Amino acid sequence: MAQPTRSVTLDAAGRHAPPDPLDPAAARRRLATPERLREFFAPRSIALVGASDSSGWGRFVVDSLRTAGFTGALRPVHPKHPTAFDLPTVPSLRALDAPVDLAYVFAPTHAVESVLDDAAAAGVRNAVVLASGYGDGGDAQGRELERRLVEQAVARDITLLGPNCLGFVNAAASVAPFGLGIVPPLRRGPVGIVLQSGALTSNVLAFARVHQVGISLLTSMGNEAVITTADVVEHLIADDDCEVIGLFLESVRDAPRFTALAAAAMAAGKPIVALKVGRTEAGQRTALAHTGALAGDDAVVDAAFRQYGVIRVKSLEELLVTCGLMGSGQVPSGRRVGVVTASGGACDIIADRSTDEGVEIVEFAPATTAALRAVLPPFAAAQNPLDVTGVILADRGSAQSALGDVALNAVVDDPGVDFVFNMLALPQAEPPDPSVVERRVAEVAATTARSRVPVVNFTATCTDLSPYAQSLLDRHGLHALGGIEFGLTAIGHALTWHETRLAPPAVGAGTAATAPPGLPSGPWSEARGRDLLAASGVPLVPAELVIDADAAVAAALAFGGPVALKICSAEITHKSDIGGVALGVSGADEVRTAFGRVLAAGRAATSAIDGVLVSPMRAPATELFVGVTVDPSFGPVLAVGLGGVFIEVLHDVALRLLPVDPGQVRRMLGELRGAAVLGGARGTRPADLDRVSEVVAGVAAAAAGLGPALQTLEINPLRVDGGDVEALDVLVVTASS
Repeated sequence: MAQPTRSVTLDAAGRHAPPDPLDPAAARRRLATPERLREFFAPRSIALVGASDSSGWGRFVVDSLRTAGFTGALRPVHPKHPTAFDLPTVPSLRALDAPVDLAYVFAPTHAVESVLDDAAAAGVRNAVVLASGYGDGGDAQGRELERRLVEQAVARDITLLGPNCLGFVNAAASVAPFGLGIVPPLRRGPVGIVLQSGALTSNVLAFARVHQVGISLLTSMGNEAVITTADVVEHLIADDDCEVIGLFLESVRDAPRFTALAAAAMAAGKPIVALKVGRTEAGQRTALAHTGALAGDDAVVDAAFRQYGVIRVKSLEELLVTCGLMGSGQVPSGRRVGVVTASGGACDIIADRSTDEGVEIVEFAPATTAALRAVLPPFAAAQNPLDVTGVILADRGSAQSALGDVALNAVVDDPGVDFVFNMLALPQAEPPDPSVVERRVAEVAATTARSRVPVVNFTATCTDLSPYAQSLLDRHGLHALGGIEFGLTAIGHALTWHETRLAPPAVGAGTAATAPPGLPSGPWSEARGRDLLAASGVPLVPAELVIDADAAVAAALAFGGPVALKICSAEITHKSDIGGVALGVSGADEVRTAFGRVLAAGRAATSAIDGVLVSPMRAPATELFVGVTVDPSFGPVLAVGLGGVFIEVLHDVALRLLPVDPGQVRRMLGELRGAAVLGGARGTRPADLDRVSEVVAGVAAAAAGLGPALQTLEINPLRVDGGDVEALDVLVVTASS
């Protein structure tokens, strides 16, 4: 339920009243709604508070505003200097003749509180705070200062970016109160970028400028005291100027909200491309020291991103090239490619990298081959990938002038391709006779416009595009990916995103068992764990809990073959380690002896014995590991992998956040490196993957039914023999609720 809006109140001395009595997180969120951020990021008037002519930060902000083409009012505020940046100052925000839309606060940490008091009194609703020394320092004093800053912002109704923040660049609105220099020109476009970093913003802008990546909004986040990364993502999802969202993340601070926003972005057709650092132990230590926020289990982060359609990249270059492709209007949705280059070596590289990305280089149709043979030199092969040879690079109006045009047109018309990967050779400087390159680019543009499939242009290497090359492409409405490597990586990301969007994350997963009352704090006995799974429809190997040797013999005879005996106690989770398991036991005498041995081993470990489980032995078959654990950030996580050496040595597992459905489990099984084993190995029957997926989804539902008490639910192994699927061993651990 939405919280009521509260007016700002002052005490008798004119100071801000005590913090809003509502939940602090809810109160903070009211300051960072998409409606508030729409106003925040598009100010028409800005006050520079505490900046002077000698302030390097202040000069950067003024220059950045000029580069962005800001035409609004700029009001310097300084208590001592009469002028700043050739403009008259006022001593405080209270002295302004009219409120400004945004205050950029250069004041030192100890003065920020009074500046925000002035802002509230002057009717200023938005502020960027540059000062550090808050939660970024990692000490208790800094955290307390940041807590008070949030309280003040809430009480004063001030939307605040930072502290420890350089500001933002809103290219769509021609405003950039940003504390580092921006090399002109500022390229406007469809990509919104959010960075949990300050200094990297300049590098991002520089790379974007020379690789045709147009920016709608770019913001550094600072400490995220009031406005968070999630808030800006929510704003960008609603922002018509943004079509692609790029993120540099040091941590995911609110995982449930992040995944909900990722699902909303995917539904809106806005890809999220994220560079999440902290993948390694060293990286996690660095992120912790820099942000004061824990970097979660990276395998879970990776699984969550994949599940919710967040494209995860490994470098800033990959981030921006991928964002550029996703915002280019030429995004492939099928994996069959036709390749056009002027280099045999490029064809070889593309063939290898296409395989890596799951892109299929198909054979051209006979009509395509015939059209190509009519124009190609005799020594060129009319095959995919296509090398039209270097003849066109030396073209100066010769008989080969139409070679590149005919080749590209033939390939885009091939009925067997879903997109075309087309290499452009662009000059760094305007040639003496620009007509040839102008004509070539114009023809590519014309073919792209009429093509039924996307034409993805690329350069051979990730070199900066010269101003001439950029203007050439811009004039004809073309975009070129930076290099074969980053280009095909970006294409692989685009295809995966499209396929994920066709099969969105589950919002429910079967019928979960009702959580039993009075859940224990700690491990369950296996018998109780089996009851939980059975209630959710999970098939289990038959078993009987017995308390004496005669009952064990009767159970074994009823099963009619060799049996397994296992001690059953909540206090014994690793039964084999204490000798509490006997396998392949046959005959009454052997069963009696094994029962006594297993029971004695259990009693030597604990007095809390439920009895001994007797189960029929099963023939060798494929074994799976299925487990659900609870990640501190993302919540319950399902892990599925092949049992035995695959799980213990190779750690070959696929992960998903709960809830999951059988379709998602089926895709998980396909992600395993040892997936081929499920097709039948060492005499085993091929697994019925639909049946396996149903059972695993049932296990996940059983775990979900335990609610917040869940700690671990594990089946190891889950035996799979064709369509016969059974849990052989069960472990459940809960915390008392």
